[in-house]
Amino acid sequence: MSSSGPPNGGESLFSGHQLLGTNPIYLVIGILVMVAIGGVVEIAPLFYLKSTLEAVHGMRPYTPLELAGRNIYVREGCARCHSQMIRALRDEVERYGHSSLAAESMYDHPLQWGSKRNGPDLARVGGKHTDAWHVAHLTNPRSVAPQSIMPSYAFLMTTPLDARELVANIQTDRQVGVPYTNDTVANAMADLRAQVNPDSPEAAALLKRYPKAVVRKFNRMAADITEGDALVAYLQMLGALVDFNLYDNKADLH
Repeated sequence: MSSSGPPNGGESLFSGHQLLGTNPIYLVIGILVMVAIGGVVEIAPLFYLKSTLEAVHGMRPYTPLELAGRNIYVREGCARCHSQMIRALRDEVERYGHSSLAAESMYDHPLQWGSKRNGPDLARVGGKHTDAWHVAHLTNPRSVAPQSIMPSYAFLMTTPLDARELVANIQTDRQVGVPYTNDTVANAMADLRAQVNPDSPEAAALLKRYPKAVVRKFNRMAADITEGDALVAYLQMLGALVDFNLYDNKADLH
């Protein structure tokens, strides 16, 4: 009688597969080979591209005060409850604004995209509220949002900003690709003070180095520069640098 099993070719193919399934050494070698092939296919083309990130008109590095505020944002774990990434879905765009662009995070180390929304997305919060609103919200969240579960950060409004490591922070960001220049490093402390003092002679120079920087005293509860000033300055620039009318009209953003 003829055998009902697969032809010899099929038996040979199955035997090879069985060898991988029963011998862990061959299985590991096979996995490494497949991972290597996939890695080459995905990574190698990146070395032949001028840039994997589209440049967008308006983006710039953080001002020293904004960077200090961002460091406070990271320190307090704000990304655990607030995302900074609006997906290209109708409900998200209608609620939060234009979907996020990759270039908007190009100077973020680490990224603050977040994965939870106990609170609203903050990618477009810049300019949506007054400084006084932010100060009130951080001091007592339920004074402006009765249903809020956010804890109070009132201590930020009375804590003087410690800027001793700010220049080192800027130099570190520069080493990982953020385009800070010798000029921005040398004037970091002057720019920090100028951003909360619009009448100072250094304010004009700050705006040349950092276009669209918001120059004013953010936290009027204290005369000195506080952590509240820095955090509100950071929040007020989120999503406020890119002209999305140009983007939506498909104009040249480079």
